[in-house]
Parts: sequence; structure tokens; C-alpha cells
Amino acid sequence: MDILRFITAGSVDDGKSTLIGRLLYDSKSIMIDQLEAIERQTKNRGEGDIDLALLTDGLRAEREQGITIDVAYKYFSTPRRKFIIADAPGHIQYTRNMVTGASNADLIIILVDARNGVIEQTRRHSIIASLLNIPHVVVAINKMDIVGYSQDTYNNIVIDFAKVAASLGLKNVTYIPISALDGDNIVDRSENFSWYEGEPLLHLLENVEVASDVDLTHARFPVQYVIRPQTDVLHDYRGYAGKLISGIYRKGDKVTVLPSGVQSKIKAIEIGGKEIEEAFAPQSIVLHLEDNIDVSRGDVIVASNDLPKVAQELDILICWMGNKPLAAGNRYLLQINSRLVKSIVKEIHYKLNVNSLEQEPSPELVSLNDIVKATIKTASPVAYDVYTDLRVNGGAILIDETSNVTVGACMIQ
Repeated sequence: MDILRFITAGSVDDGKSTLIGRLLYDSKSIMIDQLEAIERQTKNRGEGDIDLALLTDGLRAEREQGITIDVAYKYFSTPRRKFIIADAPGHIQYTRNMVTGASNADLIIILVDARNGVIEQTRRHSIIASLLNIPHVVVAINKMDIVGYSQDTYNNIVIDFAKVAASLGLKNVTYIPISALDGDNIVDRSENFSWYEGEPLLHLLENVEVASDVDLTHARFPVQYVIRPQTDVLHDYRGYAGKLISGIYRKGDKVTVLPSGVQSKIKAIEIGGKEIEEAFAPQSIVLHLEDNIDVSRGDVIVASNDLPKVAQELDILICWMGNKPLAAGNRYLLQINSRLVKSIVKEIHYKLNVNSLEQEPSPELVSLNDIVKATIKTASPVAYDVYTDLRVNGGAILIDETSNVTVGACMIQ
């Protein structure tokens, strides 16, 4: 059974947490004691129907204010698929939290309040979905019950968002009219939408194709651990363990170890202690090479006929997540997959206006939630792919050297 990772995004009070609560409730994915606790809290607050948003708003501050602050992860499954949901905050000041939750998502659900239509936060979240190259986009037009299930309202919002999607190059966009509060079009088709010919939300989530989103063309294998038991039985054993992030590897394939550029051939491939003839992403494997060469954690073993870029100067888009401002000359640790190198910010080229996509003049200091393009120089060469071509080998993070806090989400250009 495969896994779909998706994130919900939208403005404050668009109903993201209620939507997730409704999905869990209607798909019978809530434990009885969990449901009883939510019912008690709803009664204590003097409200009538059960407040499904309480299932995801776990922080005390979230429940007191009725907003989502941190990214809340929920897990549920149906007979067809397992799901990991990230509920992203709607407030502008929590944009960094959304980037964190969306970085590994296969699909994003962008909620639009039927009363308000496409607003600034809708564009902001759509731009982030575009920057992060999320493969599938679902636009859930919520609170349709408040506008009388109007088809004209729905059509106007579809037209408005289609313009945004076209300008950003968003792919695989699907539109669904819903009422998260009442459960219309969430798990089952609603009779209130006689004019809607599409499928309900859960059916779409169960059937959207994610296997095709795994890149099987570009063979990339970041080494996480070198296995050298050096026992009498396994005296000459030398295996390189890690997750195959993309591509296919076969016994006998010619490979190159980067950044050193040394070439060899695959001698054997292991999964669970058993040898296999070929492996494919996203399997975790142990590779054996024919030659005893120097390979360390952070090196990347790639197909010799399909090399990524190797450089010490990288042009990157950074979503700044640190409380301390970013400035040219600052030093950080750059991590891309298992490779961790020291780096320095050489130049900040421009700030991206996330509402209009315009490039604004380079700021002297970059503040929390700003998105900028910068050039970073690393202490040693880094093997990478352009993020829009292969995001599993084109995404990176910046880490503060003193606190070890992640301060930047990077997309290599």
C-alpha cells in the first residue's frame, strides 16, 4: 500500500483544520477515546456540534485563538492508501511553517473561502506550491453551504484561480466544491452539488497517481553510512548504505562517485541482507563497488552517463526561517541530503515579492519569511541538480553553526 503525503493551505478561517477533521471523522479514522475528548472540549466551550478542528489544532494557543500556528501532522488510512497530512498555518507570519510542511508533499490542497474568492494568501500559497514544485494541486472551494451551493460562485473562483495557475505554471490542478463543516463532497458525493460532475475529495486522494512522480531516469544515491564490519567472517565487506532517491541501479552499471569523480562498477546490491539484480527509487539499499575506493558519508554515487552538476558556488532561492536576519557575508552549514558543508553567503541578488512574483531590489538584511535569490559559496564541491528538474537532489537547508537551528529552506537554481 503506497503513501500520499499532502498539505492543506489557505487563509485564516478558511476551514483547513475542519476539513482534516472531517476527513478523519467521515473515514472513521478517529479513536473512540479521541472522539470523546473532542466532544467534551466542544461542550466545555458551549458549542453545539462537535468541533472537528480540535483534532488538528493541538497547541493550547491554537485552541484558545481558533487558529493554526504550527504544522500539525496527522496519519490515517483507507483500504486503498495510507495518508500523511500536514495542516499548514494560514497566517502570513507562519509562512516558514508552511514551507517546512510542503517540502515533501506529493499534493497540496489550497482552500478558498467561497465568500471571499481568490485573495492574497491564496496567491501566496500558490506561489510557494509553484516554487516547491509540488506535483498535484487541488483547489477546494469551501463554505459553499453559506453561498447556497451557487454554481456561479464556484465557476467565478475557478476562472480567477486558473489565471493564477497559468501564470505560475502549476500542473495537474483539480477543483472541488465542498463544505467541510457539513461534510459535502468530502468522502461521498453531495446531493447539494447536482451540477458538479467530478469526484469527492477522498476519492481523488485515494486515486491520484503518485508513483509516476518518482524520477526513475536520473540515478542518484547519496551515501548515508559506510559499512565495514572487519570481522573474520566479513573481513573484506565494504558496503555503502543509503536511500536511492531517484533512478534505477543494476548490477554491473558504471557509476561515478561525486564530488571526487572516481569511477567504478556496481559489484552487488543488497536489500535486507539479500542480493538483488536491480534497485529503484525510493528503496533503501546497500551498494558494493568493484574497486576499493574512498567513499564517505555525503558522497553521491551516480550513473556515469548521467552526471549532476558539481560546484562550489550555488545560486539558490532561500525561504528565510531564522529569527536573526540573513545578510551577505554570513556563514552557515549547507546540507543537501547527507552532505553537510560549511558555506558563506556571497551575494543577495533580489527579494521575491510573493504576491506578484516581482523581483524587488536586494535588501541589506533578509527578515523572517522573506524569499530571496542568493549566491552561496561552499567550502568543498557539492553535487546537485536544479530543483525544478529533480527536487530530491535540488533542495537543501541552511543551518546556524552555533545553535544548529535550521534557518533557511533552499531551492537550487
